[in-house]
Amino acid sequence: MHREAIRYLNNAKELLSKSPIEGKVYTDVKYVKSACGVAYLAVLEAVNEVLLQKGYTKKELPKKVEEYEKALKKHISSNNGKLLKEFTMLYDALHIAGYYRGLIYNVDAVKDYLKAAREFIEKIK
Repeated sequence: MHREAIRYLNNAKELLSKSPIEGKVYTDVKYVKSACGVAYLAVLEAVNEVLLQKGYTKKELPKKVEEYEKALKKHISSNNGKLLKEFTMLYDALHIAGYYRGLIYNVDAVKDYLKAAREFIEKIK
């Protein structure tokens, strides 16, 4: 299993636990943004692990999201376009909306995205 990716995901949950909650909203966006960023890194780490197993060297690993999408399409989801769509959704939600823009702070939404990241990681074993 993707130990390092799961470790990142657990770190994301730990960061999230530092934010107070009022109603259904995390009130300290800093921790939510950090948690979303680390959760996205967990997804990338899982993809990296698979690519390394497929013969990539550390130097050859993707550096941009477009390169990750190409590698996923070629090596991981060639018969399953759903994985590529899930990766793109996680990129948009966790990296762009959650981390970069700080637009996701609803407790249920954040937890759903972390769960989706875990499910993606488990699918690409």
